[in-house]
Amino acid sequence: MISETGEQLGIVTSKEAKELASSKNLDLAMISPNAKPPVCKIMDYGKYKYEQARKEKEAKKKQKVINVKEVRLRPGIGDHDLNTKANQAAKFLQKGDKVKVELRFRGRELGHKDIGKEVMLKFIDLLSEFGEPNKAPKFEGNNMVAIIDPKK
Repeated sequence: MISETGEQLGIVTSKEAKELASSKNLDLAMISPNAKPPVCKIMDYGKYKYEQARKEKEAKKKQKVINVKEVRLRPGIGDHDLNTKANQAAKFLQKGDKVKVELRFRGRELGHKDIGKEVMLKFIDLLSEFGEPNKAPKFEGNNMVAIIDPKK
């Protein structure tokens, strides 16, 4: 058993340990219950839980949350509309978010995948100042998908 100061008290019966903890107005906490004999520690459990919560909160503060924003395009999109979508995606990239570009094909548009590929490459080229593609655009069903990471 270990006291709150960190000194080892050796092997003590559970009854003696409980009495020792209650005489000091502290709690008896099991550190490793599966050990032979079980290891316990006399400590202020409320203070311990509070410090654990503070450590977790500090760790969360230092984390960087990366969101994935989505922009949808069509193969027949006009230049002005493409520029507007690119400006919106550039804002996302400047904030540090990833951008998922999805080009949707419907009906007969699937027969002209080359047009869609040109639109996708033009869109990626417009965003080259703010980010670079994670990997080359690829087809997923009726959609062509590319993910653009922000520049560091």
